[in-house]
Amino acid sequence: MKSLCRFAVLTLIAAASTGQTPPSRTPTTARTSTPSLDRPSVQSPADVFGPLFRTVQQSHVFADGKTFVDAVPKRAAAAIVADYVQTKPENAALRGFVLANFVVPGENDRGTDDLRTHVRTLWPQLTRQPVAPVAESSALALPAPYVVPGGRFREIYYWDSYFTMLGLKVDGQQLLVESMLDNFTSLIERYGHIPNGTRTYYLSRSQPPYFALMLDLSINSDPVVAKRRLAALRAEHAFWMNGTTCLTGKPACARVVRMPDGSVLNRYYDDRDTPRDESYAEDVATAAKAAPRPVSETYRDLRAGAESGWDFSSRWLRDPKALATIHTADIVPVDLNSLLWSMERRIAERCRNAGDTPCATEFATLAGKRKTAIDRYLWQATTTRYADWDLSTHSSTASINAAMLEPLFVGLASPVQARSVAKTVRTSLLAEGGLRTTTLRNGLQWDEPNGWAPLQWVAIAGLAANGEAALAKDIARRWLGTVGAAYAETGRMLEKYNVEQRTTGGGGEYPVQDGFGWTNGVTSAILDRYPELAQPAR
Repeated sequence: MKSLCRFAVLTLIAAASTGQTPPSRTPTTARTSTPSLDRPSVQSPADVFGPLFRTVQQSHVFADGKTFVDAVPKRAAAAIVADYVQTKPENAALRGFVLANFVVPGENDRGTDDLRTHVRTLWPQLTRQPVAPVAESSALALPAPYVVPGGRFREIYYWDSYFTMLGLKVDGQQLLVESMLDNFTSLIERYGHIPNGTRTYYLSRSQPPYFALMLDLSINSDPVVAKRRLAALRAEHAFWMNGTTCLTGKPACARVVRMPDGSVLNRYYDDRDTPRDESYAEDVATAAKAAPRPVSETYRDLRAGAESGWDFSSRWLRDPKALATIHTADIVPVDLNSLLWSMERRIAERCRNAGDTPCATEFATLAGKRKTAIDRYLWQATTTRYADWDLSTHSSTASINAAMLEPLFVGLASPVQARSVAKTVRTSLLAEGGLRTTTLRNGLQWDEPNGWAPLQWVAIAGLAANGEAALAKDIARRWLGTVGAAYAETGRMLEKYNVEQRTTGGGGEYPVQDGFGWTNGVTSAILDRYPELAQPAR
């Protein structure tokens, strides 16, 4: 009886809210009659997308018929359908149309966080703990946690780490910044330099020397730590200059070169002249194409190209389209010498702070001499750029490349030089998706159309510090657009990008790697500098 009364009350309430006459209260009516309910009309994907839906499903664009019906449109359905009816794409074009207009599960739906959030989630995934190598393995011991680039690069790489650390610092990972500095200090103390990477087969070479700039990222004020780091920095400088004593009668020895006026600059080199362990077959094949040139010379130049970090690029080739013509050891690079000038300046400053006046004077003098030589041989006023110098031709190289921005980045360029470089960047290196590496397209990964995160940051920071704020921000905007587009499509941060088409980069001795340490670091650094360029989460 109570149940019937409650049913009657609820029925009267419902009727009052709809203005309807309540149904009969007899038990029979309650059991056999269904009240008429006004429900909103809901359309399924077949209703909403009509002809596009039928074509996609019947063409089996996706193996699972449920894939497309769970897709999320990126814009108004009516506009998508109208574009489809007008263009009628088929086959691959149909799939491309769908991916361009929908977020499709399992296809292009992985990049849904904003870039900064995504990068912050990647740091723990790329962090590794101290290394105690197994006997006779290739790994080098490391005393503290560190961050790897990702993919096939499962160890510390020298110059990668500086750009990674930029992101770690702005993303609140200062402890990792300090521990990586501890690792690099330890490597110098044990081996006299920072190797290309933390493997035994990398010990015969280094990479672009960013350790001095890494130290600027530290907040450690312990005088004991400062003393140890200064000693390491001076040891690294000695490594780069250890060919000075054997220059007599020769234009170059180890990593040191004698310029025509007797001044001293540096080159990339490698202490070995055999095939690289990690690219053995590739190097043997390249050397065979270089015959009758001695294979040891080709191997040395390939290794020196690897030390440059630009492995490989037309910068190092006599014939820009033939890797077998590589002659890296003949090239005096503007980026390397800019970094060494920066190192000498920082050593002088740290010695001054430590009260070591003779050291401060010595390194300030070295920096002054290096700048004079850079301005004389590597600055090309007539072509408004910095250029590498070829020891074999006693002239600057023809390569127009992004290394010309390193003097701006380290503070070596004058206002006139900076404005001239900015002009050349605008006319030759600026692409739709960021900064080109060179102006030559030859299939090598450090050439057009590829762009690389470290070169973008060097350009952005260097231009911004030299009165070219608008160009710096424009490069940042273009680059973030490229990284963001690839992330939205693949859900990944990549090692390199095609800045002409804003897609995955190509070329090189291995597939494009994801992870990716320096792309993550530069992305966070750019967004920290220009938060207004952040793209919303999808």
